[in-house]
Amino acid sequence: MTIRVLLADDQVLVRAGLKVLVDSASDLAVVGEAANGWEAVRLAKEARADVVLMDIRMPELDGLEATARIMADEDLAGVRVLVLTTFETDDYVFQALRAGASGFLGKGAEPDALLDAIRVVARGEALLTPAATKELIARYLSQPERGTAAAAPPSLAVLTDREREIVAMVATGASNDVIGEQLAVSPLTVKTHVSRALIKLGARDRAQLVVLAYESGLVRPNNAGAAHSGDGG
Repeated sequence: MTIRVLLADDQVLVRAGLKVLVDSASDLAVVGEAANGWEAVRLAKEARADVVLMDIRMPELDGLEATARIMADEDLAGVRVLVLTTFETDDYVFQALRAGASGFLGKGAEPDALLDAIRVVARGEALLTPAATKELIARYLSQPERGTAAAAPPSLAVLTDREREIVAMVATGASNDVIGEQLAVSPLTVKTHVSRALIKLGARDRAQLVVLAYESGLVRPNNAGAAHSGDGG
């Protein structure tokens, strides 16, 4: 099945380059181009997009608000947003994830990496590269009002101890393989726990688990790196 892609970027040349790249893949097709957030929201529905490649800095309505509007529209429940940033450490990345984006990728990524990222997001998975996740965590925890979060809110009480442990590890950017190695269980078992946590917390994907873990205080500054080793993402 062909993955329908919507390009949202205010730079014509950027969109042109992305279109050539995306259309070069037999399983992907560009179905629309938006120059601002308003157009992105409208075309996501009209073009029946599966994935929106969303730039953050756009005129009239930026990518953050556009992402939030897409995620809030019940008619667009199946649409996934992949944020493209000039730098993977963009200050707005966490806000994009909170708005509902499934992940982010630097505009300097290799062409094949971008195509794979679209496929990953289209499958309903999250795209959080290890380097970007580490920087995201550092920036998030550097905010005083974030780092002083209290104990986990009641919503996390629905998780089992093992699910909470795995969610905390997911929040550090650890892959299922890395988590499995550290807990001495199979990656499939880890995936099962993650899936159950997603259902219980009403989260869309792993990206949302990262947001919940930090906003809830489940992961704190003094243990942010404790669960992560290696570069699995």
